[in-house]
Amino acid sequence: MQQKLQNTKNLVSNVFNKVSDKYDLMNNLMSLGTHNSWKKQLIYSMQPKINKKLIDVACGTGDIAKFFMEATDQNSKIYCVDPNKKMISHGKKKLGNFKNISWKIASAEKLPFRDSQFDYYVISFGLRNTKNLNKALSEAFRVLKKGGKFFCLEFSKIDNDALNFIYQNYSKLIPIIGEFVVGDKEPYEYLVKSINEFVNQDELIYLMKKNNFVKCKYNNLNGGIVAIHSAWKI
Repeated sequence: MQQKLQNTKNLVSNVFNKVSDKYDLMNNLMSLGTHNSWKKQLIYSMQPKINKKLIDVACGTGDIAKFFMEATDQNSKIYCVDPNKKMISHGKKKLGNFKNISWKIASAEKLPFRDSQFDYYVISFGLRNTKNLNKALSEAFRVLKKGGKFFCLEFSKIDNDALNFIYQNYSKLIPIIGEFVVGDKEPYEYLVKSINEFVNQDELIYLMKKNNFVKCKYNNLNGGIVAIHSAWKI
């Protein structure tokens, strides 16, 4: 499934090049500090075990890797993958004390790994930015071991009209905040538009099943502002 907005030439790469220096700060400001609690809830949902391999796709600056390492007392191996060199560079600096993390520059649609390598696949606020959802999900299935588990944390569709009204009006402020902090509102206009155009919870479940995942389910957080989708490869 092609995503029209993300297939605009160089759009996504230009967006993340512009925001990389203030990426963590803006995440905190835009989510009012809740993005870390969402990511920790994702890790809790995984119930990670030690001595397992995680691939963190569209890793950004490595928040998921950090929380996973902490949850496993650093007894695990993580591969952080992102298409943006600047984001990878910031992640390496931020998580330089963690020795079990490897960093790769690659897209979710073309992962540089052999089949059946990982116990866990995570993509956090990154599936929305891929050019082709089916290719990204197909690659996720390919690199997971049999018995491996897929997790996606992503902005989704709110299931309450009153909350959705508040959220949609708050979203109009995000480009203004971005212009003040980063000096450019365009990346955050893209952010808002990409969220609005992304598939809903059930549509993502359909795509996961289409790409051979089983026991597919989701859990809404904060009324569906974000959702955690999960599934198994068997």
